[in-house]
Amino acid sequence: MADMINVSAHMQNGITQVKLKVRHSMEDGQRTDKKTGQIISAKFLREIKVMHEGKPVFAANLSTAIAENPFLAFSFSGGATGETLTISWVENTGKSGSQTAKIE
Repeated sequence: MADMINVSAHMQNGITQVKLKVRHSMEDGQRTDKKTGQIISAKFLREIKVMHEGKPVFAANLSTAIAENPFLAFSFSGGATGETLTISWVENTGKSGSQTAKIE
């Protein structure tokens, strides 16, 4: 299965810049299916965390107010080319996952 999050992580002058493009519908539970008229169940990301070599560098608590396919960007001191970031996420449904990316 393809990664759910496109990650860009670049190191420059001692600062690591990270960009996350998340592929997720972020359904708020208030829309109806145009064909069936049924309410589309809420399914949204509640939490995204990023660890750098096992240490937390970013955390976001999300809600239904976040648009489909959210984009998140942050920076942190340190990091080096080739080091690993671990990105984990949790949905309101309880589903969760994680993936890794290397700093370039």
